[in-house]
Amino acid sequence: MQGLMQDHPLALPHLFRRAEQLFPRKQIVTALPTGRERTTYGEWADRTRRLGGVLDALEISADGRVATFSWNTARHLELYFAAPCSGRVLHTLNLRLFPEQVTYIVNHAEDEVIFVDRTVAGLLWPLLPTFTTVRHIVVIDDGGQADVSDAGPGKELHDYESLLAAASPVEWHVEDENQAASMCYTSGTTGNPKGVVYSHRSTFLHTMAALMADSIAISERDRVLPVVPMFHANAWGLAHAAVASGADLVMPGPDLSPAALADLIETERVTVAAGVPTIWMGVLPELKGRDTSHLRAVPCGGSAVPRALSEAYREQIGLPILQAWGMTETSPVATVGHIKASLAGGTDEELADLRATVGLPLLGVDLRIVDQATGEPSPRDGETRGELQAAGPWIARTYYNDDRAAESFTDDGWLRTGDVATVDEEGYIRLVDRTKDVVKSGGEWISSVELENEIMAHPSVAEAAVIGLPHPKWSERPLACVVVKDGATLTKAEVLAHLDGRVAKWWLPDDVVFIDEVPKTSVGKFSKKDLRERFRDYELPVAERAT
Repeated sequence: MQGLMQDHPLALPHLFRRAEQLFPRKQIVTALPTGRERTTYGEWADRTRRLGGVLDALEISADGRVATFSWNTARHLELYFAAPCSGRVLHTLNLRLFPEQVTYIVNHAEDEVIFVDRTVAGLLWPLLPTFTTVRHIVVIDDGGQADVSDAGPGKELHDYESLLAAASPVEWHVEDENQAASMCYTSGTTGNPKGVVYSHRSTFLHTMAALMADSIAISERDRVLPVVPMFHANAWGLAHAAVASGADLVMPGPDLSPAALADLIETERVTVAAGVPTIWMGVLPELKGRDTSHLRAVPCGGSAVPRALSEAYREQIGLPILQAWGMTETSPVATVGHIKASLAGGTDEELADLRATVGLPLLGVDLRIVDQATGEPSPRDGETRGELQAAGPWIARTYYNDDRAAESFTDDGWLRTGDVATVDEEGYIRLVDRTKDVVKSGGEWISSVELENEIMAHPSVAEAAVIGLPHPKWSERPLACVVVKDGATLTKAEVLAHLDGRVAKWWLPDDVVFIDEVPKTSVGKFSKKDLRERFRDYELPVAERAT
């Protein structure tokens, strides 16, 4: 016997129509070099429908890839919906990738048109001759100064606003919820980036998950500031969630400096502000003395959140960081670090320890910790480490047109995340490390993440990254790369003394080097690949490993 419910596709036009019909007066604020621009969902919806007409006029294929090279703005949000709602595929290009990676991604995805903000057009223009399938370049004038007078042979150059002014609004028709809505490439720390293709169905379900109370709980009452870029895993789903719920959006544009973000949080009375740990490290001192009473959540992900950072937010603004976990392949949110009611009565130390985990899987996501040697599930004891694997309706099942996919998925279809983690009896997931970053010392693992968190708990430390270097006896030993706060002083002996008693003695770094800044990846994570390259010839002091 089958159910007798109507069969309607779970597709993005439904989210769009909610904002258009139910919340036409809600705001989208964009911070640009020329000042803050304000529009409403009603005005945005009309422009987005006309943008669908623009894609028709440019003769973009029925499932053509529509690329964006843009900051978080209202105009980028127009593209976020016009492309998939018209049946095309939105393809967000990461502004911070190496030029050769951008070329690879554009050609691999077979992009037909690129919409580019003028503030970053200077990064894209030298690459235009390398794009083999792109026929149109559309410039969005956001106050930048780049010369965009010529796109070169074989490519038609357009002005965004001129195209919109000449276009008529269109109706949306998406009948198959499983057709592609958007695509995003991984940041490509090793080899070429890999393409993840999101369906309308997966995006719809992920959006619903972002609205759930035990997730980020986005609602019509919120004013959402997505600091996480719209070119990074769909801005963690916040752009779709805000539109679906009717929440106001505050778009930061190109200025992501700590002072600018702190000013937006205060003056726009932001309730939810989401970004990676390195963003919040810089913003915290800028929030001192400001009115942050309207903030209710500071979601943070991309890499493990240092416990010291979360507690610093709790002490200064009365609100700890809300840690979440995910990756491009998981749409991306898969866990959120809420504390169960049954555990809320714990001590401050116990609660801080829980907030240092990435939390519990969201409804719809299955996670397991697997022993890498045996392939067997690890016990839920909070101690046994293994690879974190994921499955669910918004988890990728393969990569786009990529013969490397097999190594990232198990025989029974689970995503191999590359994260090393533990799970406790309550179900809380704690990230220990990335499989490629864990320090393998004498057959045992040292968590670079845990070492970094303990080092960053020192009041004089701004940033710290730990890498493993070759060792003749122990295979690898840890090197701590430390950035000292402005005006502070610190020595190797003081770092090691701080760690004494916080970690096992054999975990203590063999050496500490002081650097000006930890290099970052294109999405703001610590780039340990760059550190390993920088220190590949570094000789650790010869000493016996502590036991």
